[in-house]
Amino acid sequence: MKVLVLGAGVVGTAAAYYLAKDGHEVTVIERHEAAARGTSQSNAGLVSPGDATAWASPAALKTFLRALWNHDLGIKVRLRLDPYFYAWSLRFLRECTVARMRANTQVKLRLALYSRDCINALSETTGIHYDERKKGILYFFRTQKSLDTGTDNYSFLGQHGLPIEIVGRDRLVELEPGLAGVKEKIAGGVYSPIDQTGDSKQLADKLAAYAAEELGVKFLFGTTVQGLDIEGDRVRAVMTSAGPVTGDAVVISMGPESGLLGRRYGIDLPVYPVKGYTVTVPLEDESKGPTMGGADEDRLIGYSRLGNRLRMSSTAEFTGFDRSFKPGDFRTILETGKDLFPGAFDEKKALLWAGLRPMMPNSVPVFGQAKYRNLYLDTGHGHLGWTMACGSGKFLSDLVAGRKPEIDPQGLLYGTAR
Repeated sequence: MKVLVLGAGVVGTAAAYYLAKDGHEVTVIERHEAAARGTSQSNAGLVSPGDATAWASPAALKTFLRALWNHDLGIKVRLRLDPYFYAWSLRFLRECTVARMRANTQVKLRLALYSRDCINALSETTGIHYDERKKGILYFFRTQKSLDTGTDNYSFLGQHGLPIEIVGRDRLVELEPGLAGVKEKIAGGVYSPIDQTGDSKQLADKLAAYAAEELGVKFLFGTTVQGLDIEGDRVRAVMTSAGPVTGDAVVISMGPESGLLGRRYGIDLPVYPVKGYTVTVPLEDESKGPTMGGADEDRLIGYSRLGNRLRMSSTAEFTGFDRSFKPGDFRTILETGKDLFPGAFDEKKALLWAGLRPMMPNSVPVFGQAKYRNLYLDTGHGHLGWTMACGSGKFLSDLVAGRKPEIDPQGLLYGTAR
């Protein structure tokens, strides 16, 4: 079967790999000149089942509402005349109960754990490396109050299959010597030993090359999707800037643009862009940097050690499809980095970047057929797209092949939980 995958981010590229391994003739259509040049280009680098708690929660609701007038928070809301934002917000509000948060969290955790195994199996099979580190991730808190509150969510994850260790500051510094200089500023944290880190752009770049050379996947880079040619209950072709491309099945993995395309054809796909900011800086003194990934939960900043680089990421900003940024947007990230790892880097050498995460109101991505018999979804991964990409691709390939998925599909299939 000829399958067209729309989008060559880490999600679309992983889907293309697994589909091609199943023997399909796969063509990937991507507007950028290479893989992972959009949402997947730069993120915190965390492959983190430990971060699977659904973003839609009572706590997030309070922060979301405060962000309407206070723009100094980790969540920023820029009100604008956008009816889709208001429609998305109403659906998000409905997901912010404790019951819905826990239900959505269980779905995310199940997919994140599965996907972590898929990433590691893929790396072993292909020989692809991506500055990965498998030392776990530390989620730490600066005050006793935030530690007491935050460990509740991690305890819930622990009850549902995630190995965790709640640690005091002495144990935390034993695990991560890089935090020794700020030991007294940290109340404690949670250690997830099976979490890991790595560079999603490296993996997507190398996987695209592998899929093209070893599995015959065709990548149409620099090609913009303009629409779908629909005939009856099927997609006959994808209309692009290079002309129509025909296929037997089409997969939408276009990140935040997925919702825009879907709505044009009557598909209820409430994916909305949420902007995040990242800093990547070389380590001047590697001994002063982190040895594993971590998250400063009070300041909502995640970081990874990627080879001799430090990657830091923060902020969830609702500003439509605006990808612009200015140096001041990264002030809190850089100040936190210098506070945690003094002397480790020179901020003048920092590479700054901002990108859009494809967020669903319930924080859970969607898969499966949508309205047309040969149209599939693999999108809406939000802030855990890197973590869930490979598991999503394997799950999608099972659906396209008509196989029973290796992972329980409850809560993931389109039309069953949005």
